[in-house]
Amino acid sequence: MASLFKKKTVDDVIKEQSKELRSTQRQITRDRAALEKQEKQMELEIKKMAKSGNKEACKILAKQLVQLRKQKNRTYAVSSKVTSMSTQTKVMNSQMKMAGAMSTTAKTMQAVNKKMDPQKTLKTMQDFQKENMKMGMTEDMINDTLDDIFDESGDEEESQDIVNQVLDEIGIEISGKMVRAPAAGKSVPGATASKGATISDDEIERQLRALGVD
Repeated sequence: MASLFKKKTVDDVIKEQSKELRSTQRQITRDRAALEKQEKQMELEIKKMAKSGNKEACKILAKQLVQLRKQKNRTYAVSSKVTSMSTQTKVMNSQMKMAGAMSTTAKTMQAVNKKMDPQKTLKTMQDFQKENMKMGMTEDMINDTLDDIFDESGDEEESQDIVNQVLDEIGIEISGKMVRAPAAGKSVPGATASKGATISDDEIERQLRALGVD
């Protein structure tokens, strides 16, 4: 029962109109077919009257044939009009749907604009830009610090240079002591002095400690 009092929508009205137009088109087609059949019968009747020499009957039938053909041509005009109306109805329906979609979109945009605060949105974007710049600066500082840390690996080379320098100094002292040492093959005291001129491992370690090298 509730469906009987339900208000028809635009789609419902257009569907009903389209159904009626299709029904009308089919009826026009049937009428045209009947007129064409009657036209052929009348042509045969005119030929029959002409063979029998009945001119008056031929004239009457000829006038009727002209009227019948005019009516048949009218069916083509009406059929074309019905087709045009059907097409126009579909176009109007499409336009109404597009208008409805645009109306819905406009309402949605209006609701979104009410929710959005331009000043707040601008501030949010500015805050994002500022924090992004801070993050970039922090990243640069961290990278610079890491570069400085890894660049300090040159200290190891510097330490190695100091050790080499110390060893060179030890080598010079060793050479000096070896120069001052007496020649081999002399008296036993000379041999004892030569033995004393040899630098032991303890002597090398002592000199390294004196230079501050562990």
